[in-house]
Amino acid sequence: MQRNQLAPGIYMTVLDAEKFNRCRITVHLRYPARRQSATDAAVLALVLERGYAGCPDMTALSRRLAGLYGAEMGVDLSSAGSDRILSSDLCGIKPQFALNGEDLAAAYTEIVLGILFDPYLVDGLFDAQAVAIEKETLRRRFAAEFNDKRLYCVQQARRRFYGDSPMGIELNGYLPDLDGVTPHSVKAEYDRILSASVIDVIVQGVDAALVADRVQAALAGCRRSPAPLSAPGAVPAVPVQHFAEKVPGLTQAKLCMFFTRGTTEHLPSIHLLRIAMGLFGGSSTSRLFRNVREKQGLCYYCGASAARATGTMLVDSGVEPGNESAAEQAILRELEDLCARPALDEELEETRRGLLSSIDAVGDSLGGLESWYYGSILRQEPFITPEEGKALTSAVTAAQVQELLQSYHCNICYAVTAEKENAPCQ
Repeated sequence: MQRNQLAPGIYMTVLDAEKFNRCRITVHLRYPARRQSATDAAVLALVLERGYAGCPDMTALSRRLAGLYGAEMGVDLSSAGSDRILSSDLCGIKPQFALNGEDLAAAYTEIVLGILFDPYLVDGLFDAQAVAIEKETLRRRFAAEFNDKRLYCVQQARRRFYGDSPMGIELNGYLPDLDGVTPHSVKAEYDRILSASVIDVIVQGVDAALVADRVQAALAGCRRSPAPLSAPGAVPAVPVQHFAEKVPGLTQAKLCMFFTRGTTEHLPSIHLLRIAMGLFGGSSTSRLFRNVREKQGLCYYCGASAARATGTMLVDSGVEPGNESAAEQAILRELEDLCARPALDEELEETRRGLLSSIDAVGDSLGGLESWYYGSILRQEPFITPEEGKALTSAVTAAQVQELLQSYHCNICYAVTAEKENAPCQ
């Protein structure tokens, strides 16, 4: 695999797909997030999925994909620190399997590039009806956040944790801004993204030269000024703050804890980070699962995850209303124990075996392989194969895990709860 530059800020990576009977093309646009246009970007991603100039509505696009032997297409908006990534991907059977000699490679390329680079416009703006429909879709997502109390608790804690930092810009934008979203504002955000983004095209099982030519042709008349990728950022460590929000009729309280390393120096390897999270709270053999959930019975679920670039660790759990403080203290005791003494060899190896098994599964799908290598691009690291990743994972020591976990400090504890006596039994 190799990442080659096609033009300033435009790169192509070709991955081996010989063992698959399907192919995949993905285009990632990574750009700086902005608070004032975050809601426009969220609506844009929804509008783009509806079609492009060649297939201007969802019906036409669905028919086109069905005619290509059931090809699958998607649009996604995701976060990478204080950057955002707008992606379009298409997966279908390899061109050599076309029954009637159709040029599937050209068709796939037209669609996946058309979604991002040739959108359907009316008088130079996005279709007003499409924008109105997707504004309502986003409005329903905002309502659904509160209905999903686990998500709501995490989001509320996240808002307290990041504050006004660029890393805290909401991926779905802001409900108060939604009424102000117009076809004009969505088009302005689209133009900004297209100009400022670093573009990565990842090709698996399709003629890369054809895709490269089409990418360069699609962007030939576009004025671009790619912005530098955001540097890793960290939230400073501060004394822990506690927040509690009571919701009538809640049957299961939610507790969310955000930790920070407080610095961007000495970023841990992704392999060390995965072992540390798996050992602490990211697997069914973790300390949080075995001790806090199973032995002490304080949580219905309790897990830990981490973001390397922002030095952030998140622990979220579901607890009986009234048990939030006990669960918090139990979680902190498990972390303190791992910081005070290295993990036992047996539990470290249990965690490692689970991770090695998940790495073995990377090569089982085109999407898994793409995620593996695009992760290296996002971390600005040289490519390594999954086999090399297994070797690096196997080399992680208990002392390294201990040192990493010692660097985390709890900033925020947020609970969504109900009065215990008012909560119905589960």
